[in-house]
Amino acid sequence: MARKHNSGGRSGGSKQGKAMKYQIRADIKVNGTVQRKDIIGAIMGQTEGLLGDELELRKLQRTARIGHVDVETETKGGKVHGMILIPSSLDNVETAIIASALETIDRIGPCNAIIKVLEIQDIRATKRTAVVDRAKELLLNLVNSGEAASKTIIEEVRSVMTTGTATNFHGLTCGPNIETSSSLIIVEGRNDVRNLLNCGIKNAISADGAGTMKQELIDLANGKETVILAIDGDRGGEMLFSQLMDTLKVDFVAQAPVGQEWELLPQKTVTKCLSMKIEAKKFAHTLSKKQAEDDEKAGVQDKNWAEDMGEVYESAEAPAEIHEMFDHLDSLEKNKAVFVMVDGTVSDPVGPSSLSKAAGSADGAVAIVFNGPVSERTLEIASESAIATVIGTKKGKGFSEREDVQSWLAEIHR
Repeated sequence: MARKHNSGGRSGGSKQGKAMKYQIRADIKVNGTVQRKDIIGAIMGQTEGLLGDELELRKLQRTARIGHVDVETETKGGKVHGMILIPSSLDNVETAIIASALETIDRIGPCNAIIKVLEIQDIRATKRTAVVDRAKELLLNLVNSGEAASKTIIEEVRSVMTTGTATNFHGLTCGPNIETSSSLIIVEGRNDVRNLLNCGIKNAISADGAGTMKQELIDLANGKETVILAIDGDRGGEMLFSQLMDTLKVDFVAQAPVGQEWELLPQKTVTKCLSMKIEAKKFAHTLSKKQAEDDEKAGVQDKNWAEDMGEVYESAEAPAEIHEMFDHLDSLEKNKAVFVMVDGTVSDPVGPSSLSKAAGSADGAVAIVFNGPVSERTLEIASESAIATVIGTKKGKGFSEREDVQSWLAEIHR
């Protein structure tokens, strides 16, 4: 499937400054493969003489009363579907006549076509709305700037205690515990390491921006029990994963939210992303599936559509760390909950009525262990507090799987 964009028609460059009042938006379907220039040519040719000289499109473009004819198209299965956009500085009556004339076009070259006008948009009203929305945003930024500045000062002073502990491993920036810790976190750049140090994580090492991989880093990773690759939420992060998977040991992948980088993540998001790490093999499969989807959009047929299904359906198996959390259920009273912290410690038990308030103040919590059914509300509390995992006994009221919170139930996974 191919997506294309083009603009057509001619008008003098010196006349483009004339303000447009309206924009005609029309949907077009063509039973065949045609090019954008064919659509533009049909619009110009088949409306010529239909409305008289005063509303002839080419003349209107030369006087800048009609702007460029923009065409966005998508070709799939030998058919074309797209959108026609025509800006107009005519009055509303004349613009409506031009729009209705488009619907008389029923062929593009040798192919049948259907054009349907969706709307005539008032550009000035749209701009006024944008002005109001932007003004609100600027006002909120102004009001909140004082608080933001104070937080920046606090973080800057706090960083003195942590960034000073950054060290060097054969030319790679790293935390002080990379050699003594049983696990290793590999990030892309030195600033990622420093941000993790600010969050209290001292077993991270830089891969030096996916440059030439040092043999010392390969040997270090191969000697660890667990290796986590922390990648940015962009194409560059995915490319780093593909490179490192072929050169050194990677057990899990923790990806930052889409469009975000590890060097700028706040502590809660860092903790959540590390808690929601997935197995490297599963992440590689997800990337492969994404590539297949991109191929499909480009018109390449997917012959392996069933590869992402197992031979026999099986429910997800809980990892060892989840089974350790299940053990906390045995010592909990019914309908009581505890929070498991990033360092493995456990909070005092709380009841259902206090769960939301306690979750909001439980900094560093990675899981809620609840000796009772997991309801929709329980998952909402975890999501609002950036707690990535919920452990419970069984499904409760309104329970449904969420993308931002993993749920494990004793009756299924224990």
